[in-house]
Amino acid sequence: MGFYDLTKTEREQKYKDIQSDILRGLQNGDFSVTAAYFDDTDTYIRKAAYLGVGKIHKQKLAPIETIIDIFDVLIKSDSERVRQTVINSAGEIAVSDFICVEHLFDIGIIDPHHSVKNAVQGSLKKAGEKNPAQIIPYCRRHITSPDPEARRTAAHGLELRGRTHPEDVMSTLRLLQFEKHKRVRPMLVHIFGQISYKKGCLEKVTAELLTWDDKDLADECFDEIIKQHHHIDNHFRTVETLSSQECEEYLREARNKVQN
Repeated sequence: MGFYDLTKTEREQKYKDIQSDILRGLQNGDFSVTAAYFDDTDTYIRKAAYLGVGKIHKQKLAPIETIIDIFDVLIKSDSERVRQTVINSAGEIAVSDFICVEHLFDIGIIDPHHSVKNAVQGSLKKAGEKNPAQIIPYCRRHITSPDPEARRTAAHGLELRGRTHPEDVMSTLRLLQFEKHKRVRPMLVHIFGQISYKKGCLEKVTAELLTWDDKDLADECFDEIIKQHHHIDNHFRTVETLSSQECEEYLREARNKVQN
């Protein structure tokens, strides 16, 4: 029976049971139960497991050294589900202390399986929003990697922080302004669209892009920004966001000032 085949009450109890089992394994030095949860074919069981690890850490129910020990063993698993869940668990810890799990992200960012890389990406995004002082330098280190997937992952890891504080991430994203790879370049364009629409962000993003030497890429970003504002018009418009028409007018005026 899958996690969401259970009733709400049963799911709540299952979550508690998973956390208790993992904690007991940490206390007894038995990694087998944790490994089984991390390898479960049900995505939501794995999610309950990594959220449980995060809660154990947050509540200081087990020493961080013990948690890292189990991560160091399981990150070598042949199962991509286990490795993925290790990274997601490490992401829960990275929100408050990235340094102690950084080596796991170094392993995950070059993992051969896409699901593990995706876990790195998602974990960096989540942690970067709350812990930018530690996450941004990490992304900056990998954003010039010769591996395009590492560059893509590092860039995407900056997105959530960029949505509220674009000034924090743009100098790092600038390192990709001559990016040509077909996987990385569209991601960069997507990110600029995403970090442009909240109050006060469009002005900061526009000012940055207008200084780029790669004018073609800047133009792609401007097109994406307008497209994103059209999307906001239709789905998420608030009094704090510009309409797509106001966005287009602002960009046109800003670009004309530079050109003149």
